[in-house]
Amino acid sequence: MAIAISIWALRIAALGIIFLSALPFLPVGAWWVRICDFPRVQLLGLLMLVLLITCILRCFSTWQTLDTAWLIIIGLTGLWQISFILPYTKVWSEEVPGITEIPAENPSFRIVVANLEIGNEEKSAVVEKLNELDPDILLTIETDQPWMDELKNLDPELKLHSHVVRDEGLGMALWTRLEVIEEEIKHLVSERRASFFTTFSIPAGKFNFVGLHPTPPGLKDSTDDERRDSRVRDAELMLIAKQVADKQQDSWIVTGDFNDVAWSHTTRLFKRTSGLKDPRIGRQMLNTYHAEYPLLRYPIDHVFVSKGFHLESLDRVRIPGSDHFAVIADLVFIAEAGTDPEPEGNDEEDSKEMIKEGIDDAQEKGVAAPEAGSTD
Repeated sequence: MAIAISIWALRIAALGIIFLSALPFLPVGAWWVRICDFPRVQLLGLLMLVLLITCILRCFSTWQTLDTAWLIIIGLTGLWQISFILPYTKVWSEEVPGITEIPAENPSFRIVVANLEIGNEEKSAVVEKLNELDPDILLTIETDQPWMDELKNLDPELKLHSHVVRDEGLGMALWTRLEVIEEEIKHLVSERRASFFTTFSIPAGKFNFVGLHPTPPGLKDSTDDERRDSRVRDAELMLIAKQVADKQQDSWIVTGDFNDVAWSHTTRLFKRTSGLKDPRIGRQMLNTYHAEYPLLRYPIDHVFVSKGFHLESLDRVRIPGSDHFAVIADLVFIAEAGTDPEPEGNDEEDSKEMIKEGIDDAQEKGVAAPEAGSTD
């Protein structure tokens, strides 16, 4: 009797895991739906655990036809979960070509994207680590005034460019030693969330750089007592993808804390719409959050590039006191090659709907930027 009850409990658990796995396919922006996009690796692990325990229990009882049916259902769900994860392993083809021999006339440059975490007390250790990483482009996220005061101790060759200093984790700053041709701070959806648009010039040519930190689903902030859904985040990502696609002859790097995982519908739609490439594909998942909990880590800090960029190395590094790892990408810009947007099916309609819903949500919350929806 005890085994039979345990088997049924495992079946109910499996059904719950399958439900959570499928939940993100609902076309809604509710935070409790969108957040289920994140733990695909963890849900896969739980499914395999249920399967293992079921098989062990059946060693002490009679295997039934219903067990075979559940075995097939769990196996198919597991394979479906693996399909999201597998591209971020070495068994997949690399999407961004690697490079080992760096042309002397065209050296690599290093991008570091670091969510410093507002309230982090280890500021001096963080600055020491950032200087040790020796970036050519540094994007700092959650940058408030105490952080800006400490970041004055960065390498003097790193010049401060676009920056928005705000509390509540809304600040961001761009530092670089490369030549800046043009720069602009935009508020694409929310007046509380800035995106940086910068054009750099290096020996191989010029490229556009976008730094962003959209609203995380599930966030409670000063605008409302309820948790935020994903609509403002999704709209910002779609507007950036649209701008990249509208200027697909240009070269692009889009990076930041997207507050979204690499395999979500939104990020994959962003990728297809923009035509940008993900250097993690064919290499590693590069989980960056949460730094304190190894079993609950997700790839939410991203670096996407257009054609013409080759990857020398890609890694993450622990930032003292922060809940995020920093992303480090060493890139070589071979030539200005642009992007190849590859929209599928209803992608264009989905993108437009996300933009509209995100702007509507920002307006309802009273935080819509005056220029919301513009890609000029």
